[in-house]
Amino acid sequence: MTLRRAKTADEYIDWIKNAVFEAGDLKECFLFEIEDMTRFPSWVEPLEKMIKDVYQSMVDGTYHFGREDLPFMEILYRYGDQIPFHTLLKQINETHRKGLEVDEDD
Repeated sequence: MTLRRAKTADEYIDWIKNAVFEAGDLKECFLFEIEDMTRFPSWVEPLEKMIKDVYQSMVDGTYHFGREDLPFMEILYRYGDQIPFHTLLKQINETHRKGLEVDEDD
């Protein structure tokens, strides 16, 4: 499966912002349902922090595209089936590793 990469920096930033929201929402869902669970999944808060760290590096101006996976991918590889927005995270990582998807025709 080929993942779509962001076409513009603004789109990429929007994806990161959306991932921050989705991670927070997922955490809130787990907190709401904690009474029905035996324990809170240990990976939820680290995932949220790692996504927020990527966003913060963009805000700080220290973000750089790279060839290595983003830190949250280790969690995604192990628990992706439990993360509803896993495709978004894969697209963010793909864009991080390969850069923006620029049309060659322009």
